Amino acid sequence: MIGIIADDITGANDIGIMYAKANMTTHVYPMEAWKGRANSKGNEPKVLVLDTHSRLDTPDEAYDKVFQMTKKLQEAGCARYINKTCSVFRGNIGAEFDAMLDALEASFGIVVLGFPKNGRTTLQGIHYVHGKKLEESEFRNDPVHPMRKSSLLDILQSQTKRRVGLITIDTVELGADGLKAQIAEMKRSGFHYVIVDVRDQQSLKTIAQAVQDEPILCGSSALAEELALFEKPDALQTDGANHLPELGRSAVLCAAGSLMPQSAAQITYAKKHGLQALELDSLLLFDPLEKQAHCDKIVEDVSRLLEEGQDVLIHASNNPQKVAETKVMGAERGLDNTAVSVLVSNALSDVVQSVVDETGQQRLLIAGGETSAAVCDKLGIGGLSIWQEIEPGLPSCLTLQTPQRFLVLKSGSFGSEPFFIEAIAHLKQTEPCL
Repeated sequence: MIGIIADDITGANDIGIMYAKANMTTHVYPMEAWKGRANSKGNEPKVLVLDTHSRLDTPDEAYDKVFQMTKKLQEAGCARYINKTCSVFRGNIGAEFDAMLDALEASFGIVVLGFPKNGRTTLQGIHYVHGKKLEESEFRNDPVHPMRKSSLLDILQSQTKRRVGLITIDTVELGADGLKAQIAEMKRSGFHYVIVDVRDQQSLKTIAQAVQDEPILCGSSALAEELALFEKPDALQTDGANHLPELGRSAVLCAAGSLMPQSAAQITYAKKHGLQALELDSLLLFDPLEKQAHCDKIVEDVSRLLEEGQDVLIHASNNPQKVAETKVMGAERGLDNTAVSVLVSNALSDVVQSVVDETGQQRLLIAGGETSAAVCDKLGIGGLSIWQEIEPGLPSCLTLQTPQRFLVLKSGSFGSEPFFIEAIAHLKQTEPCL
């Protein structure tokens, strides 16, 4: 079994699809829902992903979660371990990597962050997003984790006392044997983490060949796509992930809490192509009475549209001026940016829960890691089976418990402009996967 720790639910699904599309049964669980082998009921997945939901935690909290869940993966019988992070190193990177090594009583991990299919590359240790240095990309002004450096070595070394090294693209392009020899040399030289450059998909193919026997890997999901090719696929999936259950009406409920420009562009595109959309006004969420009246009206309108068979989107305010005003209003009430983000995510997830309770909705598209986690929590979703990839790193999934729901949980910064339209069409499927 391959055991994976992810720091948010969309990232858990992102890496899960890399194995699922290679015909390996892949299950994702929030850490609180994983109860050991009892979860699988004799049908254990080949890939087990546990979501610690720790990106917004303190480093100490994140460390404790990852340490405990790595021990759980050990108990489950995993032979390989992956610490899945944000593809631009947001979050408690050093604390979580250290926790996995400590739990396994290990001293070495390979770190690969590049994800060329989603515009993430690393050259000479400098990380790029769609050709821009990380510090010059849209992540520079991330509301919770502003990324003001581009050197992955500097970012990771600032968060760990362990020794961090770098293998540049020149060595990667020598081929798998040369890369493997350099990794062995860096182990002998006392490095604990080695970051490896990624120029393109061929870089990942080479790295996968070189590290296929390494027990501990860290970073984005992209390397897993190539590593999965070295694994033995399932002869037959028996968990129902290759068939859709009865899902009622085909209308799709969408909710977007992400403020990333990619999500904003996807919302704009979807509106232009006829998707009904209602705004959850973030400025109305601070006063309890205003909030209740506003949310009740959205629930009423969205429920009616779904009952009429229309797809509908609820999105948090994403106008830059209103977002800035929301932060100011939060600060006046003693709330930092993280607390404001949680306030909006919780309000949006409450609305989604109320709509689902009212309509029995089973097809949902959720955009944003925090929003996806909040919705899953409110709907009591204890486990997911990864189903099909829609775009790189963006899969659909089925809940493992009844009533079954068909979901797309989208990372805010992933996906093309038409993604919402593509995902809605995907979620409308009624035929079993052949």
